[in-house]
Amino acid sequence: MIKKVSIGLLVLALSTSCVSKKIYNDLENKFADLKKENRSLADENSNLQQGKNKAELERDGLKTDLDKNKADLAKFKAEYAAAQEQFKALQDSYAALEKNSSDALQSNLKKNRDLLGQLDEKGKALALEQERLSKSAQRLQELEDLIAAKEASMKKLKETLSKALNSFEGKGLTVEQKNGKVYVSMENKLLFNSGSWAVGSEGKKAVVELGKVLGDNPDIAVLIEGHTDDDAFSASGPIADNWDLSTKRATAIVAILSENKKINKQNLTAAGRGEFSPLASNATADGKAKNRRIEIILTPRLDAIAEMLNEIN
Repeated sequence: MIKKVSIGLLVLALSTSCVSKKIYNDLENKFADLKKENRSLADENSNLQQGKNKAELERDGLKTDLDKNKADLAKFKAEYAAAQEQFKALQDSYAALEKNSSDALQSNLKKNRDLLGQLDEKGKALALEQERLSKSAQRLQELEDLIAAKEASMKKLKETLSKALNSFEGKGLTVEQKNGKVYVSMENKLLFNSGSWAVGSEGKKAVVELGKVLGDNPDIAVLIEGHTDDDAFSASGPIADNWDLSTKRATAIVAILSENKKINKQNLTAAGRGEFSPLASNATADGKAKNRRIEIILTPRLDAIAEMLNEIN
C-alpha cells in the first residue's frame, strides 16, 4: 500500500510541473520516510514469521507431549485399576486367613510347646552326656598317665635287672622290654643239665639276683614259663613228656624265688609250655638249644588300669 501511495505522489508531481520546489521536497522527504517505514515493516514481518514458525514448532512439541501424557495417563489408570483388583483380592485373602488364624495359632503354639519340651529334655540329656564325657576324658587322661607311669616303671625295672644280671649276659641270659612287659630269658645251659630240672649253681646265682630285684618290686606279677625242644622222652623214665619236664623246671625256679622273703608268693605263677612255643626251628642243634629255656615274664599289676577302664566304659 505504501508503494502505491508513493507512486501516486510521484505521478502527481510529474503531472503538475507547476508545483513549487518546496512541495516537491516535502513529498520527496515523505517518500523517503515511507520507504524507511516499509523496510521496518518488512523486517518486523520477517521477525513475526520466524516467531510464528517457532511457535508452531513449540505447539507441535507440546501436542506430542500432550499425546504422550494422555497415553501415560491411560496406562496409569489401567495399572491403578489392576492394583485395586489385587488389593481387593489381598483383602479377601487376609480376611480368610484372619478367620482361620486363631485355630492355626493355637495348634502352632501347642506344637511349639511340645518342641520346646523336647528341646529341653535333649538339652538336659546333652548336659549329662557332656558331663559324662568330661569325666571320661579326665579318667582317660588319668589312665594314660598311669599307663605312662607303668611303662616308665617297667623301663626302670628292665634297666635294674640288666644291671643286676649283667654278669650273666652272654651266658644264655637276656633281658628285654616289649609290649609293656619285661622278659628275662635263661637258656638251659645256664640252668639245667640235659633231662634234669635241678638248677645248677651258676643258674641259681642268676635266679637269686633276679629275686632280689623282684623283692624290691612287690607290685610285679611274675610268670615263669618252662620251654623244651621237641625231643621226646621214653615213657619208662622219670619224665613223662616235655610238658612234665617244662613244668618241673618252671616250678624249680619258683622254689628258688620263694626263698626270698620279700617276694609275695601270690605274684608267682609257674607254667609248662613244652615244645609248643619255640623260638627257633628244632631242625638244628642251635635251634634246639634256643628253645630249651626258662622265660620269666614280668607284668605290672593292672588292677587300677582295669578299674579305670570299667569306669570309662
